Amino acid sequence: PLAERIGMQEMKNELEDLAFAQINPEARDSIVARLDFLRKEGSDLIVRIEKELKKTLEDGGLKDVMINGREKLPYSIWRKMQHKDVSFEQLSDIMAFRIIVPDVNDIYKALGVLHDAYRVVPGRFKDYISTPKPNGYRSLHTGVLGPEQHRIEIQLRTGDMHEIAENGVAAHWTYKQGKERTEGRQYRWIRELLDILEHATGPEDFLEHTKMEMFQDQVFCFTPNGDLINMTHGATAVDFAYAVHSEVGDRCVGAKINGRIMPLRTVLTNGDQVEILTSKAQTPSPTWERFVVTGKARARIRRFIHSKEREQYLQLGRAILQRAFREEGYEFTDKALKGVLKVFQQDTPDDLTAQIGAGHVGARDVVEAVFPAIKKKKKSKKGTPLSKAKGKKSKGGSDTAIPIRGLIPGMAVHYAGCCHPLPGDRIVGIISTGKGVTIHTIDCDKLESFVDEPDRWLDVSWQQESELPDIHVGRIHLTVTNEPGVLGTLSMVIGKSDGNISNLKITNRSSEFYDLLIDIEVHDVKHLADIIAALRATPSINAVERAKG
Repeated sequence: PLAERIGMQEMKNELEDLAFAQINPEARDSIVARLDFLRKEGSDLIVRIEKELKKTLEDGGLKDVMINGREKLPYSIWRKMQHKDVSFEQLSDIMAFRIIVPDVNDIYKALGVLHDAYRVVPGRFKDYISTPKPNGYRSLHTGVLGPEQHRIEIQLRTGDMHEIAENGVAAHWTYKQGKERTEGRQYRWIRELLDILEHATGPEDFLEHTKMEMFQDQVFCFTPNGDLINMTHGATAVDFAYAVHSEVGDRCVGAKINGRIMPLRTVLTNGDQVEILTSKAQTPSPTWERFVVTGKARARIRRFIHSKEREQYLQLGRAILQRAFREEGYEFTDKALKGVLKVFQQDTPDDLTAQIGAGHVGARDVVEAVFPAIKKKKKSKKGTPLSKAKGKKSKGGSDTAIPIRGLIPGMAVHYAGCCHPLPGDRIVGIISTGKGVTIHTIDCDKLESFVDEPDRWLDVSWQQESELPDIHVGRIHLTVTNEPGVLGTLSMVIGKSDGNISNLKITNRSSEFYDLLIDIEVHDVKHLADIIAALRATPSINAVERAKG
């Protein structure tokens, strides 16, 4: 598939034939034997057809014409047999002829001559000149009931097109050296392949992303300027943004699809006109990786996540170490870690610090390795981690609490889906291996399961007063009257309170009432409380409370 996408037709044919011989030798041998038999029955048939085609074209005014006839290859014949569900004997077009003419105008002239001289086979015409394949392949294909009533496939192309069809993107450099060429749209795919190679974090990533490019159908969309962008089937607005340019993808904040503002996760269809809205302040979101389908977009997002994750884990790890050192009466320095790097199999202090932030190494273990005497101290543990957490200062946390401001959700910090913490809630962090820290509300039921693991508990705080309000998701449970328009009413109330519904689920329904779980995008716990108050004042809403699961 890679040889085909790059356009190396001869190599593609050779690899297909070798694979066919290994995977299905009986079918290949049967087709080869049948081709040999037909060759003996009409040894000069291809030559005779070539001569008649050439004469027909010359009579039509085309003089400088090259014609090359061939039998179709065994794998190509077998694939057609499978696709049409017919036997070899039922296949009528096992011969193909390439007609090479001086220029593009001659291609269309030759097509007219052939269609006048022979009966056209319906459904066989394909124009890869006006719409080239992603690998740069350009030709006109047609099928006719040709000389001696043989059904044949004809490919019409120029010498330039033939060189690219046979040698692929290599022809861009090797064919007619010295002739000025521009890197046209036909080389988009190879540039995208190089982009994936540049941004993939390893060979496994590269293979994964290129497989996605090679094995999916295409969808064709347009920029506002009319440029055609082809992507894999199922591509979203984010995929489109990265197809336009990597920087556009990194900065995209929204999309206009056919003139309407649509979510970035919207799946595009053929013919959509897409305008990408960007912001200099925007960076790729980790959530994008869940819905993009093109290898270029996924590789770019993953590269950003990997680079940013290290920064985030380093920031979190440093804060955790500073607190751990301070608890033992020491000041944290990078120099203090150099003596224990080998113990934890790390190369640099930053590597070790990032491992702590990611939850792979415990801060307490590092402190004890740096200061072995600490191990001998028997610290008295007063109360459980949960009771200690509940006893800390309201909202802001204790003086040693680690601020989560500046940590990107989905990387080093995650907000628990069980309790949906919001700024203003009293919170605690639980360190998870490979995930950094997960933030829970102090009254979350799930915290009971971590009581026996005190080293995983982390004192954290919001400390966001100086920040612009972020968007967080709060969850509410409602009981509403089962009557027409009630969903519209609650949507209007939430919208007027500057909230946005991100998810809605009906959990129970009866003839009189039904229960809902609604996820709402809000700024903080006060914002959610204002929405709940507004909903409670609405007649058709019987009960509202914040959900904890």
